[in-house]
Amino acid sequence: MLKYIVDTVKKDKYKALWLSHSSISDYLKCPRLYYLHTIYKDLRTGHKISIVNPSLTLGQTVHSVIESLACLSLEERFKTSPLFKFEEAWKKVSGEKGGFENSDEEVLFKEKGVKMIKNIIENPGPVANKAIRIRSENGLPYYWFSEDDNVILCGKIDWLEYLPETDSVHIIDFKTGRIEEDEGSLQLPIYLLLANNLQKRKVTAASYWYLGNEKGIVKQKLPDEKESADKISKIAGRIALARKLNHFKCPSGGCRYCYPYERILKNEGVWVGVSEYQQDVYMLKKPQPKPVRPQNR
Repeated sequence: MLKYIVDTVKKDKYKALWLSHSSISDYLKCPRLYYLHTIYKDLRTGHKISIVNPSLTLGQTVHSVIESLACLSLEERFKTSPLFKFEEAWKKVSGEKGGFENSDEEVLFKEKGVKMIKNIIENPGPVANKAIRIRSENGLPYYWFSEDDNVILCGKIDWLEYLPETDSVHIIDFKTGRIEEDEGSLQLPIYLLLANNLQKRKVTAASYWYLGNEKGIVKQKLPDEKESADKISKIAGRIALARKLNHFKCPSGGCRYCYPYERILKNEGVWVGVSEYQQDVYMLKKPQPKPVRPQNR
């Protein structure tokens, strides 16, 4: 599969190349971003680094509420208001922990989150139907994409709706941002591979649910499984080679994707804590505008 890798490798999840939609996206955007986000560790703490910002906090908090609903039976799902769960989750990310520079900014993003949760409560759609949970280890679903090459594919699917008429499943991904998913995105191909390898029912539908705009649930064409696997295989080969050669150069010599992490290395970030994944979390404050000097008259 990975034609560039010459050494013989053995199945070992601790030494395996772990791939997800997030890590693959990082590498395709900028190899330097991939390195700083996925590989680099602070010598002082031994931790990887991550950056928090209001949009990311909003998305993660809304998704945490949705994930909690999927774990419950239909009878229990709405007994406790999702709005209450959102309020409790928000307390953990309030202030700088969520990347908010001031209370006005935090209120703005919190109101967006409340609106999204209300949208689900008032129009639950698939969330009111039976959901399928796929097996995971320590909360992260994964499978061996290639045992021969020691590659693991992992990721969390937001929602797997069970379709009793066909005894199949419907992949649903919740979107909290303003930008719609690109047609060339590898998210659905990766989710399709995960769903097909981690549970027994056939995937017969896939949708994006845009919570942040009026589009709502938008059905997507199901990717071809073989084509999806081939695409991931080629990218896995590129990443594996880059890791072997330790070659993670920004093609632009510094781009908007890797620049925020370079700022962290220059001590321009504000440390806000350690994540559940043992990452040092930082926020970056917006540059202050230079004062305008009054002109002499």
